[in-house]
Amino acid sequence: MSDVVEKTLTALPSLLSLDSQPGSAKLSSTSKLGNLIRGITELTSKHEEEKLIQRELTSIKEQMSSPSTSMRQMKELMVRAIYCEMLGYEASFTYIHAIKLAQQGTALEKRVGYLAVSLFLNESHELLLLLVNTVLKDLQSTNLIEVCMALTVVSQMFPKDMIPAILPLVEEKLNHPKEIIRRKAVLALYKFYQIAPNQVQHIHNKFRKALCDKDPGVMTASLHIYLQMIQENPEGYKDLTASFVTILKQVVGGKLPMDFNYHSVPAPWLQIQLLRILSLLGKNDQSTSEIMYDVLDESLRRAEMNHNITYAILYECVKCIYTIHPKSELLEKAAKCIGNFVLSQKINLKYLGLKALTYVVQQDPKLALQHQMTIIECLDHPDLIIKRETLELLFRITNAQNVTVIVEKMLEFLQLNEDDYTTTDLVGKVAELAEKYPYNEWFIETMNTVFSVGGDMMQPDIPNGFLKLLSEGFDSVEEDRKLRQFAVDSYISLLQGETGKLPQRFLQVISWVLGEYAHLRTDLEPATVLRLLSKLLDSKNTSSETKSWVLIAMTKLCDGRTGISAAQEVSETYSSSLDTVLRQRAQELQHLSQDSELRDRVLPRDTGLEPPEVDSSLSFLDGFVSEALAAGAAPYKPPHQRQEELAQAKTLSLEPYSLSLPISMSSCSITDRQSPTLLSISSGLSGDSMDLSHKGGSTTLKLDGVKRVWGRDGYLAQRESVEEAAKVEVPSPLHSASEQGEAEGAHSQNPTPTPTPEPEQEKQQLASSLFVGLGSQSSVCLMGKAEPNPQRFRRKAKSPSLSSGPSEPTSNSIISSPSTVDNLLCNNLLDSNITSGASQDPPPELSQDLSTANGTCDVEFTDRDEEEREPSLIKDNGVIAHEDKDRPKDLCLSSHLPAELSGCSCSEIIPLCSHQSLHLSACHVQRDEFLVLVVFIYNSSDSDVQQILLELESDQLQVSCVCESPVQEVSGDSVAVCQYTLTVRRPSVHVEVAGVVSYTSQTTESTQFSYKLPLTSFIRPLTVSTEEYGTMWLAFSNDTKQNLTLISEDQESLTASLNVLKRKLQLHVVEIIGMEGIVACRVLQDQPCLMHCRVHAGSLAVWLRSPVPDLPDCLIYHCQRALQEH
Repeated sequence: MSDVVEKTLTALPSLLSLDSQPGSAKLSSTSKLGNLIRGITELTSKHEEEKLIQRELTSIKEQMSSPSTSMRQMKELMVRAIYCEMLGYEASFTYIHAIKLAQQGTALEKRVGYLAVSLFLNESHELLLLLVNTVLKDLQSTNLIEVCMALTVVSQMFPKDMIPAILPLVEEKLNHPKEIIRRKAVLALYKFYQIAPNQVQHIHNKFRKALCDKDPGVMTASLHIYLQMIQENPEGYKDLTASFVTILKQVVGGKLPMDFNYHSVPAPWLQIQLLRILSLLGKNDQSTSEIMYDVLDESLRRAEMNHNITYAILYECVKCIYTIHPKSELLEKAAKCIGNFVLSQKINLKYLGLKALTYVVQQDPKLALQHQMTIIECLDHPDLIIKRETLELLFRITNAQNVTVIVEKMLEFLQLNEDDYTTTDLVGKVAELAEKYPYNEWFIETMNTVFSVGGDMMQPDIPNGFLKLLSEGFDSVEEDRKLRQFAVDSYISLLQGETGKLPQRFLQVISWVLGEYAHLRTDLEPATVLRLLSKLLDSKNTSSETKSWVLIAMTKLCDGRTGISAAQEVSETYSSSLDTVLRQRAQELQHLSQDSELRDRVLPRDTGLEPPEVDSSLSFLDGFVSEALAAGAAPYKPPHQRQEELAQAKTLSLEPYSLSLPISMSSCSITDRQSPTLLSISSGLSGDSMDLSHKGGSTTLKLDGVKRVWGRDGYLAQRESVEEAAKVEVPSPLHSASEQGEAEGAHSQNPTPTPTPEPEQEKQQLASSLFVGLGSQSSVCLMGKAEPNPQRFRRKAKSPSLSSGPSEPTSNSIISSPSTVDNLLCNNLLDSNITSGASQDPPPELSQDLSTANGTCDVEFTDRDEEEREPSLIKDNGVIAHEDKDRPKDLCLSSHLPAELSGCSCSEIIPLCSHQSLHLSACHVQRDEFLVLVVFIYNSSDSDVQQILLELESDQLQVSCVCESPVQEVSGDSVAVCQYTLTVRRPSVHVEVAGVVSYTSQTTESTQFSYKLPLTSFIRPLTVSTEEYGTMWLAFSNDTKQNLTLISEDQESLTASLNVLKRKLQLHVVEIIGMEGIVACRVLQDQPCLMHCRVHAGSLAVWLRSPVPDLPDCLIYHCQRALQEH
């Protein structure tokens, strides 16, 4: 039988041959498909092609409908239909015949049928259900080819609802003796995980078995699943770090077969995949990172061949080294590797070096200083891609000292650029930098250039954010006034010139600014502004939307006889416009210009009133909506739901691709983008970094013979003395000429610097301007780092939000040893045993006791030494405890649990986070109708901590504070207690609460934390009768089925298994009849789930139903885990 299989696999390349001669692998010159292709290539117009394809489709339809058509002929017709669909012509009449061909044909015909189905149908197509039985039959077939074809089509497309039907068969194929079957089974499970992750959570152990498969191809296929799972939850797979490291050692050492080599490089794509996984596992985790150091060093050493694939491996190694916990020796080697890339004369390597430098410059700003002259040369490189990546690097290192020079370089590139995508991307970056460092005149001039160059291609959020910043202003009222006055002057001068070439969005910004702030110029007559705005209305290039903005601005400015007469003239012109918006604006202009009191009330000027409250829920339309629904109208669907339904339909989208811009630009928006007057005040702006004082040494940049010529106010005069230079707000990191003279006098042994050529001196001056502020560790760049000096102007303070505080670095997690089974399995592939990394001893935690009511109370400390234990940082309930060496060792929280919670089931107290003298811990207490989260806030200092603000939120839970007056102050050496009720909003296997605490001790501080707990904490018994159970069962529509492992194999196995589930998951056993049982439970609050259990073939067949979509899948996971752990 094996010989037959091998011969069949050898003949597979010629299976699709359409020639009458067997074994021919080329397209026959006399076949009908060949004639069709030849005929299409000879045509001269699209119209002739359409006529030819329509005749061909008509012929195919007639032959397929004929009962005398054989399967061989049907196969040839199907291939021609595939070609017609590839050209974009619909052949939907062939879909059902493709399914029949896959069901009834021989191996060759089934292959063509499966190919046609995978090309014609999508996962939500209704005809795909007809293929389920065929796939089930082929998966059970003894023919290797049929099994391969079935697994291939499953891994490409399969209905989500039918996954439980074939999942057991696909799981069986993981144990198939043929490696190609095991590999395709892993890929099929990867597809299942992508479309329905909850349905494959119970087979994670089999993923580990695939990872340790003796065939490298199967192991490689399993890495796709692990990469995605680790991206979602890296903490859950820390114990596999040693396994991944050992696999990478074997790959780098050349232990895989030669078939995996590419240009003498062992399995390069496998190395890249493993390096990405290791970077995710080692991020912010020292103990895990220490396991990787040796293999990363070996990868860097071996990947030194001059080939593109080795460069890709080096790039991933560099990213991994700078992502995990740093090690000085590896950082030096990675920096040397980046330097070799950047200094290379090959454009591809130079680009790779710039990209790596852009990635790592956040962790090591000094690395940019080492290659500053090379970066300056890249700004003038003839390749536009090199220039663009260089500007991206400069964008990452921007700070308050070099922002003007970097923005100038970006604008110079924009003037020469012709690519729309690059223009849109750079315009967004320039706007973000200008808004982050708004220096009055420079800010206005820069934004004017952005609006002029970006035109109408820019994202609408850019002008919206500019107007929002201009309206909200800064902390200084006088600076706000100067900024707005300069904007008015700038826009008046622009309107007095040629306006035909100004983009429409720029004209809209000009109209809004003049309408709001033209009155600040007391020497500017409103009639002058109205006359300039009227010119825009008369221009043929002005769009209708821009005209509406102009009319609104004129409505705000019309005052006095001259203004009223101009308003009347304009309103008469547009009162009869065909555009309804312009007609409405004209009517508003006419009425408000005649009634000054009404205009002042509708359009107030210079008022300190709070923003108007907007009913975002549109509750005033509830009556209308109710009547429409009663009359049969379709309910409203949110945009994201419509997008999901559209994506599932997989129809052709004729809309253009959305523009890709920085995320932070989407934070500013106007409530009604079609309205020039409604400015959204509620949306936040891109956050400014916290002002930090400049503490640290001067920069390491040393340029002999170079004088500082750039300052905060721009270019400094060459004759400026040292005393005058000291008055500039931003201190220069360079030594001035006089300072160099003093240094030469003091150190006469130093040689006199040689004169620098003029071109080189210009580059050095530019480098001193671009890389200023990068020398000390306190200098931090734009993308999330602090700045050496506070900004000149600061945005007005916002209310603290969850995203405002700096994130607390996550602690190190202890790596558990791989299981004996994993070691045994991995030995089949690897010739060395997998050893776990040495775990660091965690510091002692807070005592795991319970606490009191809301409020504060004193804590007494004793000198008695208590025995300390070493708990695991990852608790049984899933809470991730953050390791903190500063946490007090002898604090007891046993007396602080609220009295009303003392008799309830309570978890152990888990440390959440620590920040200076403030320490947070938490536990959860189970009540009948909700779960109580108790947070303990301990102040270990002698001084009081004030203005405490604790905020919690969760995507899966509803979080509510129990106390009416939240804790706002904690005295020295005392504990405060906060209570929150938790109820499930959206079921998930594990739920998480994220929080941030901000407080004031000597300065305002904040830190973030998270608390993770399983869904089982929210499960409660649901007491119902058998009749009520039957009624509810028929009413619930969401279900799932799964075979679970029985506790024992005797006659009482069902009772024993249900008792385990009852004890561990708090389920209610309604009734047990023979070998069947029914169980009921509910999830807080009021989310029921019913379970039907039956002993069948030595396993427990479980069927769950619930009105909540995700609840059955989550509960089946916990049932599986509870029975396995028993």
